Amino acid sequence: MKFQFEEKQKKWGLTAFFVIVAAILVFFAIYRFDVFSELISIGMAILTPFIYGLVFAYLLCPIYNFTTRNMYSALYRRARRPKWALSLSKGVATFISILVFFIVITGFCWMIIPGLINSIMHVVDILPDSMNRFIHWIDTKTTNYPEMQATLENWVNRFTDNVVKYVEEKMLPSYMEIATSISTGVFGVITILKNFFVGIIICVYFLNSKDLFAAQSKKLILATFSEKRAGEILRGAAYTNKTFGGFINGKIIDSLIVGLICFIVMSILNWEYPLLISCIIGITNIIPFFGPFIGAIPSALLILMVNPMQCIYFLIFILILQQVDGNIIGPKILGDSTGLSSFWVMFAILVGGGLFGFVGMIVGIPIFAVFYAYFSRNINRRLDKRGFSTDIRDYTIDKYRVKEKKKKKKKKKKEGPGSGIFKG
Repeated sequence: MKFQFEEKQKKWGLTAFFVIVAAILVFFAIYRFDVFSELISIGMAILTPFIYGLVFAYLLCPIYNFTTRNMYSALYRRARRPKWALSLSKGVATFISILVFFIVITGFCWMIIPGLINSIMHVVDILPDSMNRFIHWIDTKTTNYPEMQATLENWVNRFTDNVVKYVEEKMLPSYMEIATSISTGVFGVITILKNFFVGIIICVYFLNSKDLFAAQSKKLILATFSEKRAGEILRGAAYTNKTFGGFINGKIIDSLIVGLICFIVMSILNWEYPLLISCIIGITNIIPFFGPFIGAIPSALLILMVNPMQCIYFLIFILILQQVDGNIIGPKILGDSTGLSSFWVMFAILVGGGLFGFVGMIVGIPIFAVFYAYFSRNINRRLDKRGFSTDIRDYTIDKYRVKEKKKKKKKKKKEGPGSGIFKG
């Protein structure tokens, strides 16, 4: 008699197998962390073009969907072959999306690179005079304080001597290492350009195949999990897409508006480097909470080289602009797309930035918002099963209403089990 495993036994066997494999991988990752890190670096280097392509496709997806939807609805009525109309719509939408992408990148480079070169040349030209004016200002302010003046002069002299010593002893003897570093940097730039253009090609495939990928993923989920669990996974994926799309697209639009306002105000007031500084402020504004201040520091230093009083006015303007953006522009565009409080927003930015740098500071908020929503949903589901309230107001402990506390304690005996159990 041939022995056959039941379906339940097969599931338990597969579960045990994957648990053992996962335990072995975790042990290997901890025991040989250097090898594990190297393998991750190699894998990320291989997958970098695909990551670029996926990011480009995700950002261009709204333009692609809008063009495809409207063009297909116009061609479907006249075309005898709907499939041909859909293919033509997707081709035109892909062309328009890539064209918009190149226009944005070209315009961005046209604004940043010439302004950056001119700013650097101007800073190099005015740096000696600015240092002389700064030293003269220090001498004027410290005339009545000879001890402070001697200390500052000693500090400046030591700084100058250290710079000269560093150049003579470190930089000149190691010119071969510097040349090697420059060559490595050139090859790094070439690699980035290669990944960029390959990423664009992959982006085209992603845009035209995203519906097929979504259908294949849904088919795999429905075949692997139960109907209830599959529905939860699909709803979670839809919520994740909504959270990421709403936050990232809204933040890009918000940053464009902030950069445009900065450019208009600086041009009207005839401040230095309006185009360059506006681009810096707009780019760093993508980072929530800390972005405006991160962009204001190098911008203020550039203006300080030319006009110190103008630098003070600029910092006041950035503070006002940040308040306007945080209280008016940002809420109007983003709304409550994440559902996180200010504390958790700051927590997500710091943790994401500490783990993944600049990119982590941007995507840390939507990632944390997804985990926060999933955790809150599970907590509310458990409370609901046990008969407790899911309203956060029923669990608020108010320490300032002493009289109402006594009344609520008397009412607890009359209420059912579990109602108001955490009330103050």
